[in-house]
Amino acid sequence: MTMVLFPCLPEATLAAVNTVGEWLAQEERGAEQPIDAVILAGNAVIPTIDAACRVASEQRVPLLISGGIGHSTTFLYAATTRHPRYNTVSTTGRAEAAILADIARTFWKIPDEQVLIEDQSTNCGENARFSRAMLKQHFPTAARVLVAQDPTMQRRTMATFARVCRDEPDAVHWISHPGLSPRMENSEDGLVFHGGGEGLWPVERYLSLLLGELPRLRDDLNGYGPAGRDFIVHVDIPAEVDTAWQILRQDTILTEALVSRSLL
Repeated sequence: MTMVLFPCLPEATLAAVNTVGEWLAQEERGAEQPIDAVILAGNAVIPTIDAACRVASEQRVPLLISGGIGHSTTFLYAATTRHPRYNTVSTTGRAEAAILADIARTFWKIPDEQVLIEDQSTNCGENARFSRAMLKQHFPTAARVLVAQDPTMQRRTMATFARVCRDEPDAVHWISHPGLSPRMENSEDGLVFHGGGEGLWPVERYLSLLLGELPRLRDDLNGYGPAGRDFIVHVDIPAEVDTAWQILRQDTILTEALVSRSLL
């Protein structure tokens, strides 16, 4: 039977969770500086969606929203339905970009002419390729572009955009801005997100995503780097992040809790 609460973790494992999570989020300075456009890749993390819309609204720049219907689209449906304001947006059967565009226009008052919709992509690679093609078509001179994605996928997304533009003589300056770097803490109610976690993943899904992401970023036969599937540019994984990931893999409390939820 699935447990309602996720168990507390040993302090070393908790620190490792936050080390890996912060590194994957790749929050960079630059969102407050003038930019030419914002790309919001389809995801179900409400603070990330809000961050992208906020920057586009405040700077009055184009918001390119990328996302069709993929294996994670139902998570966006659920997150939108649970939201106290966004729950009026129609979801079922719709592409991620269409849902996020409704949020941008209705709740962030971003004008129609400022919103571009790319609703055919179904994975991270297509998000980057299709978004880059649309950006070239509509805003060929864009030089500084902010990219927002689920924090657990942000570093991979940035490496994917770099791979797509690898051979371009005048490369765009991509600015990484997922909008938050999640932190977890132990509590009387088990493992929780610091600050409450409103609009974030269920705890167990977040941990499962962390564990599954580093193997994708590795530049080896099984990874997504040039030595493997060649979906992304080479990513240097710091020793402390790799060590932290190994701690997560070896912690029986964490792994058994995920196995019991069919997430590992």
